[in-house]
Amino acid sequence: MPQTARSEPAALAQPDGPAAALLAWYDRHRRDLPWRSPPGTHADPYLVWLSEIMLQQTTVAAVRPYFAAFRARWPDVAALAAAPVEAVMQQWAGLGYYARARNLHACAQAVAAQHGGRFPETEAELRHLPGIGAYTAAAIAAIAFGQKAVAVDGNIERVVARLHAIDTPLPAAKKLIKAHAAALLTDERPGDFTQALMDLGATICTPRRPVCTLCPLKAFCQAASRLTPEDWPRKAAKAARPERGGAVFFLRCGEDILLRTRPAHGLLGGMSEMPGTPWTSDYNLADALREAPMMADYRRLDIRVSHQFTHFTLTLDIFAADVGEGARPPQGCRWVRDVDAEALPSVMRKIVAAVRSSGW
Repeated sequence: MPQTARSEPAALAQPDGPAAALLAWYDRHRRDLPWRSPPGTHADPYLVWLSEIMLQQTTVAAVRPYFAAFRARWPDVAALAAAPVEAVMQQWAGLGYYARARNLHACAQAVAAQHGGRFPETEAELRHLPGIGAYTAAAIAAIAFGQKAVAVDGNIERVVARLHAIDTPLPAAKKLIKAHAAALLTDERPGDFTQALMDLGATICTPRRPVCTLCPLKAFCQAASRLTPEDWPRKAAKAARPERGGAVFFLRCGEDILLRTRPAHGLLGGMSEMPGTPWTSDYNLADALREAPMMADYRRLDIRVSHQFTHFTLTLDIFAADVGEGARPPQGCRWVRDVDAEALPSVMRKIVAAVRSSGW
């Protein structure tokens, strides 16, 4: 079905078009979020940036406690820049996508050293900072500085794809969706407009069972007019997620647990972990003990831990052992009393929980 004239970009940008309707809706129904400034006040760029980095690939519900902890511990970018990177990684532990934490710290240091502790205001300048890509730069520029910038996250993609009934599947449709989102923008309140689209996608134009009857854009929406909004956005078929396996060695010396730190770069870079085998598609349980970090009387626990990463699924066997008091840790490892205070990624926290629940 061809799109009607009312969904053409020029029509949508009219004063009585969706922008005005959306802002009116936002003024009544905006979400109360801890990083969001009160109506009529200027947003704090530090809080906008911190929340946007945390919200990448993560839900608002998951981010709230982490945001509160970071804000309490490091109330501004100068404080965060001065913190040891190990402390930042530990505070981030459990939130996932750990390269974000390393880039967060590097970005804070760059802002402090190169910009006098003040975030630059333009997309172009923001893009030069560590960990800030096209979307994040646009979001900060719009929300924190009122720039007319086009920020398109997953919620906005869904709203715009439905508004125009865009049949090109994601990710190929991203460029077209961004062009349509740009056509919606007006000079009035670009930050509020961006947050309004985000809120609409999070609360009304949801992936399943969107509440079209309450949507301020219903009169302009092609998907709603066809009564099948859940058919958009179109998505290309996903390839099967590869599977990898490995083993973890849970070594105990009295009350201490053997840990090591992963390389600074790469998957889970800079995080703490129990020593283990490489994670491979051809992992062989029979060969696992050849990778043991030290001699011990190992027992394979009758539990396995699975974890999904972005690009593969991992399943780990657990070998546990006690070693004598005073045993020296292998090179690159250390004995740790309080593992809960370590920067353990989620998969390693699953290992700790599994061992504790096993009664070993």
